[in-house]
Amino acid sequence: QAFLCLLLCIPRGSSCPPSCQCTEWAGAKAVLCSSRHLEEIPKDIPRDVVFLKLDANSITRIPGNAFRHLSHLEEIDLSRNAIEKIDGAAFRGVAAGLRSLDLSGNRIRSIPKEALLALKAKLRLANNPWHCECALQEVLWEARLDPDSVRDITCHTAPREEYVGKPLLQVLDAGVNLCGVRQRSTDVAVLVTMFAWFAMVVVYVVCYVRHNREDSCGHRHYLGALPSAPAHAE
Repeated sequence: QAFLCLLLCIPRGSSCPPSCQCTEWAGAKAVLCSSRHLEEIPKDIPRDVVFLKLDANSITRIPGNAFRHLSHLEEIDLSRNAIEKIDGAAFRGVAAGLRSLDLSGNRIRSIPKEALLALKAKLRLANNPWHCECALQEVLWEARLDPDSVRDITCHTAPREEYVGKPLLQVLDAGVNLCGVRQRSTDVAVLVTMFAWFAMVVVYVVCYVRHNREDSCGHRHYLGALPSAPAHAE
C-alpha cells in the first residue's frame, strides 16, 4: 500500500528521460541532455520543464509539435546538432512563452518562415549553411535575432554567385532584395516560356503554309502533265 501511494503521489510529468539529467536551475525545472548522442528529441521530457538543453547531439530534424506538451518551456538549446529539416509547426504550442531558441551550428539551409515568425524568442541562427533566399530574408526582418550572432549568418549558397560567402546582413545592407530577385527570376522564366511557345507556334504556321504551298504547286504540275483532251470532230 505504501508503494502504491508513492506511485500515485508522484506528479505527472516529473519523469526524466533516461539519457538526460533533470535538475533545478534558478528555481525552475531544467532538463540537461547535452552530448548524449541523441538522434531525435526525447519523447518523455517532463511537462514542467523550463530550460531544455539538447545541444551537441546528432538530432537531424525537428518534427511538428515536437514541444507542444511543454507549456512552461522558456529556453531551448539545439545548437551543434545535425539538424537539416524543421517542420513549419515545430514550435507550435510554445511560441508564446519561449524566450530563447538556439539553432546555431547545425546543417540548416532553409527554414519555413511560419516556423519562426510566430516566435517571440531571441533566435541564434549562426553557423549554418544557409541558402540566402526570400524566406530567410523575411525571417531576418521579422524575427528577434540575437544581435551578437546576426553577422555570423552567412550565405553558403545564393541566387547570385556574388552573394556566396558573404554575411546575409552585409548583402541586405547593400540594398539587395532577395524577394525581388526571386520575383525577377520568376518573371524572366515566364517570359522565356512564353517566347518559346510563341516561337513554336510561328514555326508551325510557317511549316503549315509552306507544306500547303508545296502541295498546291505539286497539284498544278500534275494537272499540267496530263495529256490534253482530243478535239471534237466537226
